[in-house]
Amino acid sequence: MGIVLFLGFFALLLLGAPIAVAIGVPTFLVIWAAELGTPVIAPNFFAGIAKFPLLAIPLFILAGFILERCGISQRIIHFANLLVGRRRGGLAIVAIGVCVFFGGVSGSGPADSAAIGAILIPAMYAQGYSRGYSAALIAAAGSTAIIVPPSIALIIYGAITNTSVPALFAAGAIPGFLAGMSLLIPAIWIARKKGYGSEVEGDEGDSSIWHAFKEAFWGLLAPIIILGGLYGGIFTPTEAAVVAVFYSLFLGFIIYRSLNLKMAYEILVEASEASAIVMLIVAFAGLFSWAGSTVGILDSLAGMLMNISTNEWVILFVINLLIFIGGMLIDAISIFYIFLPIFLPIMSHFGWDPIWFGVMMTLNLAIGQFTPPVAVNLYVTTQLANIRLENTFKAVWPMVLAMLMALLIVILFPQLSLFIPNFFGLS
Repeated sequence: MGIVLFLGFFALLLLGAPIAVAIGVPTFLVIWAAELGTPVIAPNFFAGIAKFPLLAIPLFILAGFILERCGISQRIIHFANLLVGRRRGGLAIVAIGVCVFFGGVSGSGPADSAAIGAILIPAMYAQGYSRGYSAALIAAAGSTAIIVPPSIALIIYGAITNTSVPALFAAGAIPGFLAGMSLLIPAIWIARKKGYGSEVEGDEGDSSIWHAFKEAFWGLLAPIIILGGLYGGIFTPTEAAVVAVFYSLFLGFIIYRSLNLKMAYEILVEASEASAIVMLIVAFAGLFSWAGSTVGILDSLAGMLMNISTNEWVILFVINLLIFIGGMLIDAISIFYIFLPIFLPIMSHFGWDPIWFGVMMTLNLAIGQFTPPVAVNLYVTTQLANIRLENTFKAVWPMVLAMLMALLIVILFPQLSLFIPNFFGLS
């Protein structure tokens, strides 16, 4: 039954079936063939999404959509460009900085890549950057959104492992910043080697910087309100998501007056569609995990991993290799539901901190979002750049290597992840 479950999943995935279908069909087949009782499908399907922490996901998605339509990203990009854009490769620095910052609102890699890429890719091309480099850079920088709090991926991890989501959010802050900083090295090196950009990008004077800051101020305040309330114990992650929605509506209707009722309706429709896709995958992936656990395949796989070596560093390397390969092929949500039940007994055996492990795993999965062959962020940005995925391969690999180095640092120094949760007493 385990062979049917996993081979069926990967076969459908290779045939191009949607993730939900690739997960759901073999799961239903195994439940029927193993005589687990088809009536259990409905309650397990519902139980997979009927969790209070998961309510934050559609709300953060909605807040991200509203803020993007408010024009927040344009204002922040303009401000950042005036600050650091006055040098060769300046727009590359702006792209990374804004993606990391906007990730602190959207929580989604594809959403971050789409919102920033739609504005910056044409601007970068106009400054002489190649389309392949621009698409690769923003896809890589956009991936930090699933590490930087508030992160949809960390909410899923917390729900599966019963780990404190505020602690996970706090733990993701330094590694997320480190991931963004790691991208600066190949991004600036390639830009200067190729002569991308201008030495006077954004050179408009100090008065323009002050004006741009005032325009971007309310947007810059959004992550401070959300994360400050979380770390200060004022509200839970789900309540923080509600605050984010109301704050974004306040900006759209009162401060910037860029929204109207028709646009608000369109945003609700788009956010509902995006949320439905995520929650459908969550429900099917939860059912997949339950079926795999019930037929015993997950315990068997965990035992196989433990038999590879008694050295925890060897096991940790194998686990990260599996996550990296899986992340290149499957979305982060599915990876969590498929692999975490296998990893949990191993985590318990070696006494690994679940908060550190969650951040490490999420950072690894972030790299998969822009690593070919199935790179969801890269797919988004290549569509915006109007190029083929293959045109980004040469530019994307240095960025993959840079973030792998950041991952190695997070693995070797767990306190980078645990310092903030310990400081605020969240762990």
